[in-house]
Amino acid sequence: MTAVTPTLGERELALRDRARAVIPGGMYGHMNVAAFSTAHPQFMVSGDGCRVTDADGRDYLDLMCGWGPVVLGHRHPGVTAAVVEQLGRGDCLDGTSPVAVDFAELLVDTIPSADWAMFCKNGSDATTTCVTTARAATGKRKILVANGAYHGAVPWCSLRGAGVTDEDQAHLVHYEYNDLASAEAAAAEAGDDLAAILVCPMRHDIKRDQELADPAFARGLRALADRTGAVLILDDVRCGFRLDLGGSWEPLGVRPDLTAWSKAIANGQALGAVTGIDGLRDATRSIYVTGSFWYAAVPLAAGFATLTELRKGTALPDMARTGARLRDGLARQAVAHGFEIRQTGPVQMPMLSFAGDEDFRLVTAWAEAAVERGVYLHPWHNWFLSAAHTDADIDDVLTRTDEAFAAVR
Repeated sequence: MTAVTPTLGERELALRDRARAVIPGGMYGHMNVAAFSTAHPQFMVSGDGCRVTDADGRDYLDLMCGWGPVVLGHRHPGVTAAVVEQLGRGDCLDGTSPVAVDFAELLVDTIPSADWAMFCKNGSDATTTCVTTARAATGKRKILVANGAYHGAVPWCSLRGAGVTDEDQAHLVHYEYNDLASAEAAAAEAGDDLAAILVCPMRHDIKRDQELADPAFARGLRALADRTGAVLILDDVRCGFRLDLGGSWEPLGVRPDLTAWSKAIANGQALGAVTGIDGLRDATRSIYVTGSFWYAAVPLAAGFATLTELRKGTALPDMARTGARLRDGLARQAVAHGFEIRQTGPVQMPMLSFAGDEDFRLVTAWAEAAVERGVYLHPWHNWFLSAAHTDADIDDVLTRTDEAFAAVR
């Protein structure tokens, strides 16, 4: 049996005390572990491959990958070398680094729906730029969004929180994911003021099972956009570069007009991107979007190195193989311990829930038992696999999750 790590170390607790004095709530946003666990560490000091180390020196097999940005593994040698090399020349300069052109060319060469690319810092920047471009191109205001879908932590699309007004979201019209009839009804409600249809490649809302896109739904949204003159925007921030390098709906034969990217495109460096079709080039050029750090060279160099590595063709199949190995192993363990579980979504972005666990108490207890045994995962947010996870790593994870099932049984 693997030794169980005592819950929360001395340095972790001391850092939390210090943080509460100078950071509202001690931490905020999705990184606030107090929102989902009493056992998960808040502070990490290092990462290497598919492992991370907390402030007390405890090591974890990492199934969150920085909540999605780390696709090749922490401190990937090729990406790290590109970062160090670019740092030696400079980062935030008075003009854009040539690496921006290099990376834009590589994106356009990789993504079939991309005739151009522009860069920003995160997913919220990217989705907002897409929406602004669509409104500029069409001269219209209404944006169709799926109920419960997350498109960023900014007022126009925020799902919760104080400070968001009805006026901020007055031009959103909602539909149900994978329900083409509801999307058609939403488009009819928007009428002649419909600017865009915004959709995620799959339904990955928190606290619910993931739901893959029905190909007929995806094709139907494409047809609806074509018929109404709306811009079809794919929010590929979470899924991008894990499922297909050409875009997550490329295997479905559905190409968007605009795509929002972030998370995995620079293996952990702060970077977002928008890619689009030629027909929207002028509209994109007409809007004003910028940021003090949007043109930083180091993340762009990391993005170029990341995509160069991904294009070698082994990373995505490796993630699919190890993800399937993890899913099969968890299924066997649940049966052996008398639990009924659901595993949903693509295997590269796994999600586990327990049948009948409506208040998430059982899955939270299981996730805490796993983290105490050195596996870092989340009770009600999807996990992420990286190319750094080997079969042996997954087997090590499964040894520990088996003990977690036994602990909560």
